[in-house]
Amino acid sequence: MSRSSTIDLEASTVQSYPFTERKSEKKNGQVEVDQAQPANVEDRPRTDGKVVDAVWGTIDEDGPNYRNLGWIRASVLELKTQIGLGVLGLPAVLDTLGFIPGIIVIVVLAIIITWSDLVVGYFKLKHPEVYTVADAAHIMFGPVGREIIGFAFWLEVVAIAGASFLSISVAFNTITEHATCTVVWVVVGAIIVAFFASIQTLGRISWLGWVGLVSILSAVITLMVAAGLTDRPSLAPVGEPFTIITKVAATPTFVDAINAVSIVVFAYAGTPNFFNIVGEMKDPAQYSKSVVAAQTFITMIYLVVGCVTYHFVGQYIASPALGSAGFIVKKVCYGLALPGLVVGGTLYAHTAAKYVFVRVLRNSRHLAKNTPVHYMVWYGCVVFTCGIGFVIAEAIPFFNDLLSLIGALLGTLICIQMESYMWMWDNWTSASRGTRRWTLLMIMNLSYFIIGWFLMVAGTYAAVVTINNNFKSGDVGSSFSCADNSGN
Repeated sequence: MSRSSTIDLEASTVQSYPFTERKSEKKNGQVEVDQAQPANVEDRPRTDGKVVDAVWGTIDEDGPNYRNLGWIRASVLELKTQIGLGVLGLPAVLDTLGFIPGIIVIVVLAIIITWSDLVVGYFKLKHPEVYTVADAAHIMFGPVGREIIGFAFWLEVVAIAGASFLSISVAFNTITEHATCTVVWVVVGAIIVAFFASIQTLGRISWLGWVGLVSILSAVITLMVAAGLTDRPSLAPVGEPFTIITKVAATPTFVDAINAVSIVVFAYAGTPNFFNIVGEMKDPAQYSKSVVAAQTFITMIYLVVGCVTYHFVGQYIASPALGSAGFIVKKVCYGLALPGLVVGGTLYAHTAAKYVFVRVLRNSRHLAKNTPVHYMVWYGCVVFTCGIGFVIAEAIPFFNDLLSLIGALLGTLICIQMESYMWMWDNWTSASRGTRRWTLLMIMNLSYFIIGWFLMVAGTYAAVVTINNNFKSGDVGSSFSCADNSGN
């Protein structure tokens, strides 16, 4: 493992500043980089008043400003990349695991993935040329690693965008009482998301983060209040006596338990977007502050929403959870949540499209300039991303099962294993090697790495078994079906 990296001057003329101050020695047309501490953002060197960035090149008025994100707006984007689809699956997690085990799982995974999110910032400051997790993989594993991890990253964020299309179709079916074929609603959701995802920079999208955050929070607060006031949850038997059952600790099967854990992983699986967020911040040194604020707030929301909803609805949890508190309330909740569902899909579709866009145009003058090639490639990436997301949403049209599969197969790899290995790789030869702090952090990251692999293998197996059983049972809809998926 090595802490140094090289930048080929013939491949790119951009400088690594403003992220770090570095000492360099020119050797054979390359710059051998000595990693140093983050530089003061106010001391950025400029070329004729223009900001020079390690990813975007020269940023000036002749193109979009890809470095205009403050830490508060970054925190809002971090919140919105996570709170949305994930929170709608958490009451079902508590129903599967019980109150105490469910809360423990949520808190433990919050700690693990918060650490992963922080590692993203540490790695970015040491390696300013990184914009996505695939760039980090390239540094550690070379071109082959970049392709494998890059594809896994892209597939994860596209799949989450696809899950948002599915949830948007549920919302439209609920509000309109299934006015048209469900596939049409999925297409409508994909088109709306593609329109907003085509906004070129996260700085310009950040206002949507506020809209989405208010939308989802208002919907889940309405759900909690209504669940406490309703006499009959939506899924409770009509005209028959029923009893709401909640469990302190449940006894699920292995498959059900691992699926529930995978849904929690999905709820925190915004880490891939965090690479893009820190890459577009004005001052990446403030990234850690944004992460701590966002993760603390979102964990509190998850615990409150999950526990309150499960307490009042019990085993009659709908999927997604917004449909749990009665038919009229369900319409209200989905009406409130619809903008948030669109924004959530927008952020993931934007991230997936941006990955392909940067990969195609990196080291080209078209990357940060308003040229015809710039626009054609960008809009083409957005349309392609949303098209693949649509196919995923229609191929696996079961909300909780899709969340479990994404969380297990892709969420663990990109949100746990990669970041824990990134820390170990970056610190293996550090000056603090052998100290108590270094040893404890190394043990912690190695433990997270092993936990991630276990959850990935076991969770993928459990998700596949469940999806297969659902298809065979005939109790759920089929792929590319016009059937109503709102549970009305």
